[in-house]
Amino acid sequence: MRKGLVWLGAFVLSAALAQAEVRIGVTLSATGPAASLGIPEKNTLLLIEAGRLDRMPKGVKVRFFILDDGTDPTAAVKNTQKLIQENRVHLIIGGTTSPNSLAMIDAVAEAGVPFISLAAAKAIVSPVDEKRYWVFKTPQTDELMSQAVVQDMVARGFKTVAYLGFNTAYGEGWAREFEKAAKAAGLRVVASERYSPKDTSVTGQVLKILSRRPDAVLIGAAGTPAVLPQRTLVEKGYKGQIYQTHGVANPAFLKVGGRFVEGTLLPAGPILVAAQLPDAFPSKRVALTYIAAYEAEHGVGSYSTFGGHAYDAWLIARSAIERALGAADPGDLAAFRKALRDAIEGTQGVVGTHGVFNLSPTDHLGLKFEDAAVIVRVKDGKWVLERSFR
Repeated sequence: MRKGLVWLGAFVLSAALAQAEVRIGVTLSATGPAASLGIPEKNTLLLIEAGRLDRMPKGVKVRFFILDDGTDPTAAVKNTQKLIQENRVHLIIGGTTSPNSLAMIDAVAEAGVPFISLAAAKAIVSPVDEKRYWVFKTPQTDELMSQAVVQDMVARGFKTVAYLGFNTAYGEGWAREFEKAAKAAGLRVVASERYSPKDTSVTGQVLKILSRRPDAVLIGAAGTPAVLPQRTLVEKGYKGQIYQTHGVANPAFLKVGGRFVEGTLLPAGPILVAAQLPDAFPSKRVALTYIAAYEAEHGVGSYSTFGGHAYDAWLIARSAIERALGAADPGDLAAFRKALRDAIEGTQGVVGTHGVFNLSPTDHLGLKFEDAAVIVRVKDGKWVLERSFR
């Protein structure tokens, strides 16, 4: 009799899960200044939803609700509230840009919904306080990538450097982390300028930088708006080394920048040059599998690191969903949100396109520097591996 009851209970639970639905809300910058980042993120999640990139968790249906925020933090917050209140999602993925992701934190924390950001700023997940308890991310932080840039600058013998970045959370975060790392390494920061992603001229800022004659200039920007300061530097005759951030690692930057971005150095996730990595590199196989699936749908050379961030978010989410199903029923919204949050924080050994994710209560990114960063050069309009840190 007891065995029969146990079997019946297991059958009922299995049947309930088979009918359960996990709802994932997504808000991305598919339009606006960050569209070149948000479009591959959206494309990646659509491939997953269609079953052409990865499997779904066993025993449950996953449904995506994908919204466009137009690269506007206010719209990102409105989308977040809609996804939480109307669509009653269990998890949110998105926030293409740092300003958008930072703006979304209050809404997810208040509602108790786990959130995996696709933006770079360290401040999105650090420190893990009462609000960031609910927040995770997949892109390398500005702090991590600043280390890569500074190590490369030192290795090349540079002594003086300048910074020109966005006047947004992304640009300010990069300025803070880069200047801190540069000074610690003995580099002298001789100029630090800002501009808006919507500006059409940065001549004044560039002339100030040129007057200081730096050995290298780092442009702290993302997407195609990062081309403007580099083009201006080249047109004004700058002969030093120009660096960009991992915020430009997509085909649109190469297309818009053309000859003006030749020779650029940038820190990037390993997926950008996956085929050039040694076979032992931990994320190479996963990255190549992702690239093949993405290019089969969107064409050769269409992949970017940003789509990879979205895929990594899904890999973390899928693993967490499978584990959370043993702790709570998706039909109990609050309980499953909490179970899913706990499962995400407990992620260990998930191999993504940008590295191996090992999260903890104090680390809501979980990437190791040597596995998550490489230095890449733009050569003949292509990405070429310049330096690895393993």
